[in-house]
Amino acid sequence: MSVVAGSRTRRRRSVATASGVLALVLVVLFVASLTLGSYSISPANLIATLTGSGESGDRFIVLGLRLPRATVAVLVGVAFALAGALFQSLLGNPLASPDILGVTGGASAAAVTALLVLGLSGPAVAASAGGGALLVAAAIYLLSWRAGVHGYRFVLVGVAVSFLVEAMLGYLLTRADVRDAQSALVWLVGSLSGARWEDAALVALGLAVLLPVLMLLTPHLLVLQLGDDTATGLGVRAAPARTMALALAVAMAALGTAAVGPIAFVAFVSAPIARRIVRDGLALGASALVGAIIVLASDLAGQHLLPGGLQVPAGIITGAVGAPYLLWLLARAQRSGGLA
Repeated sequence: MSVVAGSRTRRRRSVATASGVLALVLVVLFVASLTLGSYSISPANLIATLTGSGESGDRFIVLGLRLPRATVAVLVGVAFALAGALFQSLLGNPLASPDILGVTGGASAAAVTALLVLGLSGPAVAASAGGGALLVAAAIYLLSWRAGVHGYRFVLVGVAVSFLVEAMLGYLLTRADVRDAQSALVWLVGSLSGARWEDAALVALGLAVLLPVLMLLTPHLLVLQLGDDTATGLGVRAAPARTMALALAVAMAALGTAAVGPIAFVAFVSAPIARRIVRDGLALGASALVGAIIVLASDLAGQHLLPGGLQVPAGIITGAVGAPYLLWLLARAQRSGGLA
């Protein structure tokens, strides 16, 4: 017993240390996002601005432009990462991610439909995106149900639905006016350029509701990792618990997409990276930190690191990084004999 207790203590310390390092990296990136730009702000001026004694120009740039953008980046990174971690853990498949399966694509299609067909704007478009994600996820769930939901079938159905969603998006864009289609680009690549405090409040409120539910579900999720038969023997109803957790993951993906569009591969890569760092089961906390780091770092890179002063949305950066990871994953799966 003492050996087991010592092992658990060492593992907790290791997880806490790794999480602390990730949190420190996130803080550094957050500060950098507030100070870097064509109008640089020194750390001293940043502190003065955040405490209410800075110059009016600094206050407008930091509080009106950079701080809401960085805050939204962190919040949507958390939402996407937790959604991906739940999908992959519950379905037991590394390809089970809301962006691979078409869930965020469904949100994009619904948002573009609201913009180009219904002429909606603002919160109505965000609400349409959330509804689209939930509708596509429900369709995938029903189509893949065969006496339960299994990871391989769910992924195959999700990929097929993803192609249908992409076809719908292509049709909508080809039928739209060029100027209207340009306004829909955010729902195709994911961008933080228009992030406002209203977006931050939307995602923060959604996470404030969803995260306590996730905390209550976490013990059941840990038991589900042992297999459905073992979970049932331990008193956990596997199918209802998995369905509730998947609904929670879809809601988080819809929340992030409704705020900034589908930032590619954040949900896909965050949890695997986090598990390699902390080497602990679900690693939900570490996944959330990694997701926030990826989105914030990608937004910074898209603003400041490209040659010639070129600026691109964060979704393009994450796509450029995530696509090679997907190819590597598929190559490794081919050598090992499968993904499921």
